[in-house]
Amino acid sequence: MTEQMSEEEYLRSEELSPIKREYVGGYVYALHGDTLAQAGATSGQGQLCNNLILALVPNARKRGCSVYQADMRVYIQTPASKPTYYYPDVIATCEPMDKKAIRAQAPNLIVEVLSPRTRHTDLSDKIWAYTSLASLQAYLIVEPDTRLVRAIERVGDGWTERELTKTGQIELPFLGTVLTLDDVYDSVL
Repeated sequence: MTEQMSEEEYLRSEELSPIKREYVGGYVYALHGDTLAQAGATSGQGQLCNNLILALVPNARKRGCSVYQADMRVYIQTPASKPTYYYPDVIATCEPMDKKAIRAQAPNLIVEVLSPRTRHTDLSDKIWAYTSLASLQAYLIVEPDTRLVRAIERVGDGWTERELTKTGQIELPFLGTVLTLDDVYDSVL
């Protein structure tokens, strides 16, 4: 389902919507069954997100940062784009967050666990959108059926990309921690 509406209308109606919807450049796209928070997510996808939360939360709390799973939308707006709201599978942010906040504007880490329906968007549109965020330090794209994480990491004013397979680690200095593939795939693969 794709529907055109204003940003204000989207924000007002999202709170009452029976399904989660993302907003991209004036259009609303319903999320159906492919993210952790929607019916139809596999147990493996859910466990991967849980593993990430368990690995990230202790150090995030020590640094005054927060970690959210599937329900916190990320707001993206650049001078060249219209407002966009995505629901990543996991985010970590060190921005001050009020208990009634409905969006993160300065996430430091975004993680998407791939699914058949979201794969194309996660590997194309979202890379551009997420890396346009000045706050973002890393975007991790997690394969659910094989030990493979694509890590897109900020280096100075640019980005570097690498694939971690079987073993490997991602340094997350803003959280004072290192995330390993063993952390991500524990009890999954």
